[in-house]
Amino acid sequence: MFKLIAGLHQFKTEIHANNEEFFDRLAMHQAPEALFITCSDSRIDPNLLTQANPGELFILRNAGNIIPPHSDQIGGEEATIEFAIVALGIKDIIVCGHSQCGAMRGLLNTDLIRTMPAVCAWLDHAQATKQLVQSKYHNFDEKCRLEIAVQENVLVQLENLRTYPSVAERLERNEIAIHGWVYEIESGAVHIYESDYQQFLPLAYEDGHYHLDCRTVNETAANQAK
Repeated sequence: MFKLIAGLHQFKTEIHANNEEFFDRLAMHQAPEALFITCSDSRIDPNLLTQANPGELFILRNAGNIIPPHSDQIGGEEATIEFAIVALGIKDIIVCGHSQCGAMRGLLNTDLIRTMPAVCAWLDHAQATKQLVQSKYHNFDEKCRLEIAVQENVLVQLENLRTYPSVAERLERNEIAIHGWVYEIESGAVHIYESDYQQFLPLAYEDGHYHLDCRTVNETAANQAK
């Protein structure tokens, strides 16, 4: 705790004091560029990952980056998403999973979370992920199933996101876009879901341009064609 208190003092006397004009503008209003939905895992820092400044991301975090489907029982996730879209005019929504996710590990192995009934209940919103992994990937080893669960869970939560009226209406009018990402902690790589390939592809930077690296997909297709 002492480290945190010392950090508060350093922020006030150094960072804030040296950027007063920026924080004065920030105090007047917020105009974030995207809604970033990710896991509560302490190893994930959306601003660090995207190199975004304060005020540029509207962030929603919970265990497993889960978005419960729309229902009569309105929760904090739907309220936050609605506020981002309606009040702040967000145009892009990112659902970002990550490697070594404890929530996904618990989803696949409930023995790990049997003493945490609230966590068990919360992960019910990801049962579609579990069922998909068990039915299609049961022959894979534990490590591979976890990696697959992380990716499939992002896609499941994107589908849940589409059930929210505020999202569905704007998707219908092409006023917002939704994106699925997976962050790999150990390498720093981010994989982005590409619907044309139905795969998560790594983000690459070449010749001054950012693009999705489709070489793995193309190599697989070439091998299958042989």
